[in-house]
Amino acid sequence: MIELRIHGRGGQGGVTLAKIIAQMHFAQGRSVQAFGLYAAERSGAPLQAFVRIDDQRITTRNLIYEPDHGIILDPTLLEPSILVGLKPGGWIVVNTAADVAEVAARFPGYRVAVVDATEIARRHDLGTRAVPIVNTTLAGAVAAVFDYPMEWVEAAFAELHFPPENLSAAREAYQATRIGPVPAEKGKPVLAPQATGRVRGLVDGNLGSPPPIHTGQWATQRPLRHRFTPPCNHLCPAGNDVQGFLAFLAKDRVDEALATLYRTSPFPGVCGRVCPAPCMEACNRAVLDEPVNVRDMERYAADHGRVRLEKRPPRRETVSIIGSGPAGLSAAYHLTLLGYRVEVYEAGEELGGVLRTGIPPYRLPRDVLDREIQRIFDLGVQAHLSSRISKVGLLELTRRSAAVYVATGLQEARSLDLGQLDREVVRQGIDFLDRANRGEVRVDGKRVVVVGGGNTAFDAARSAQRLGAAGVSIVYRRSREEMPAIREEIEEALEEGIAIDYQVTPLRLQPDRDAWRLCCVRTELGEPDETGRRRPITVEGSDFHVPCDLVILALGQSGDLSVFPEGTEVREGQAFLGLTDTPVFVGGDLRTNEGTVAAAIGDGRKTAWHIHRVLGGEEVEAFGFPAGGPPEPLEDHVVRPEDLRLHLFERSPQHRGEAISVALRRSSYAEVHAGLPDTSEARRCLSCGVCNECDRCRTFCPEGVVRKAGSAYEFEYEYCKGCGLCATECPRNVILMTHL
Repeated sequence: MIELRIHGRGGQGGVTLAKIIAQMHFAQGRSVQAFGLYAAERSGAPLQAFVRIDDQRITTRNLIYEPDHGIILDPTLLEPSILVGLKPGGWIVVNTAADVAEVAARFPGYRVAVVDATEIARRHDLGTRAVPIVNTTLAGAVAAVFDYPMEWVEAAFAELHFPPENLSAAREAYQATRIGPVPAEKGKPVLAPQATGRVRGLVDGNLGSPPPIHTGQWATQRPLRHRFTPPCNHLCPAGNDVQGFLAFLAKDRVDEALATLYRTSPFPGVCGRVCPAPCMEACNRAVLDEPVNVRDMERYAADHGRVRLEKRPPRRETVSIIGSGPAGLSAAYHLTLLGYRVEVYEAGEELGGVLRTGIPPYRLPRDVLDREIQRIFDLGVQAHLSSRISKVGLLELTRRSAAVYVATGLQEARSLDLGQLDREVVRQGIDFLDRANRGEVRVDGKRVVVVGGGNTAFDAARSAQRLGAAGVSIVYRRSREEMPAIREEIEEALEEGIAIDYQVTPLRLQPDRDAWRLCCVRTELGEPDETGRRRPITVEGSDFHVPCDLVILALGQSGDLSVFPEGTEVREGQAFLGLTDTPVFVGGDLRTNEGTVAAAIGDGRKTAWHIHRVLGGEEVEAFGFPAGGPPEPLEDHVVRPEDLRLHLFERSPQHRGEAISVALRRSSYAEVHAGLPDTSEARRCLSCGVCNECDRCRTFCPEGVVRKAGSAYEFEYEYCKGCGLCATECPRNVILMTHL
């Protein structure tokens, strides 16, 4: 007769494992018994199950006190007490991720085998992610240890009607089981567990009332709360706490939402209008229905919130910043809040850089831009307008500044050789936009062709439409999928009647009576180039021409490095002039070439904090926290859709703001979008990886051991059995189970 004893906990399926083993032998014509030791069968409570196998009819009905072998479903039960009555030289089969040699060393004189049945069960979705059921998985391990054919397991599963995933897990365990070495000699019989000092009982300190049962001692795992990184936070170029400000808006706490944004950016009103919003592209809600309209929510916070910015005590150092675009002004903002004296040098007559010269008012109204720039200078930043800094000027700044930050952006426009032409016929997009934004140009009755596919191209085309053009078209050498422009800009340009001709490369411009014609050739797309986009290849014999009166080139820009003396070396964003000890930092688009306002804002902040580390020797955390202090830091893991319980969320369409009519847009510089009227859209945020106090963990805890402490939740581990319901019911991947 062979006798097996199985040690497990309630809910792990120990009795079912006993039945599977019995069924394997019953099918071979043997007499079997399979039963459990009941009365402690609550979930998580330690229990035992037994199997007897014999070629003769089994008549005994008592428990098994001296088993031949032991099977341990839960590694937390792996204590010397499991050896009580176990015959020396028998097998101990353990569900554990530990090394087999390590386990064997704890039980000399016994054969030991291990398999990580918990992980295998999780991979095959047996049970729940929080509480995997390992019984059928361990059946495969038992077959491997006792050299049973896998066909026995398959037949038993078929007889007991287990689904295919259980058999797949058993097969994996059959291959994954690790066998320890044969012991040199058999162990000595253990008749009783060794005394280990007083063990706290389940019932302690009873004074007459119903005794508390410390069910936490049964736990094999416990819940832990996490703060993972939402994908919107991860991809925000400005470094904003997107989930954080949306959480405040969802509660109509608009001022605190704005304060959250001001921790990282001085331009929420700007970004709420012109940001390409990679956060929305990454939004996990898109898998459920549509992404959260983060951009309009940021605009709402900026337009309706009120925050008083607090500066640190003043410092004696002065930092000079060359360039008043988004990077330069972002750095000025953060350095001023840190207490530095900041002076900004701008070559133009107005502050704002590309925000003012390169973005049309119908996208970014000038009163919004002026308001956000003025807020920065109200902090005490000093501006020097019409101050173009030369090489000599840069050296002079290093002599009277503690640090210099060069953030002059991308000023050098890329050109295209279309032949010897009148400069009034071919214009650069950034120059055209600058003049258009200042009201210095009209194109009444002209046929305008814009070359390019980025935001500058679309801004120039839509501006030309508003300035009286008879017709506007865009030619781009790749497909629409490769266009770097914001998707909404492309769609709105098409709505406004602007034609887009894809996969077209201009060759030359030729006179055509009183006008011109742009000679072009079609392209086909080949293999990806260094940008990751497919390379355009000219199609032979596909030449054609486009009649036009004005060609606007929007082919991108590069940085102007003429401010740096000869021999300047730039390493990791810092310029080494070789003539002064003052640190000179290079940032914004001049360093990153990203070409977006949000990326420039983020780089300005990072550089400002780096300057403070260099000058002040202090690591900087974001400041100005709402609600009395900073949140706990986020963990690195970025939450994916599969991490969430999306079935627990209701579907709801994205809220979109009103827009002025297409007819009015074609002739007006009025702002196209009106924004959202309230904060309802913020309540669509799934709060991926961050608790938003939905209370489901507390509602579904069967033991009532989840306690709310302020805005946080605490687990009473003394009574938590580790059932995992809180983790299963958490919609946003905040609670995960960890093994004890």
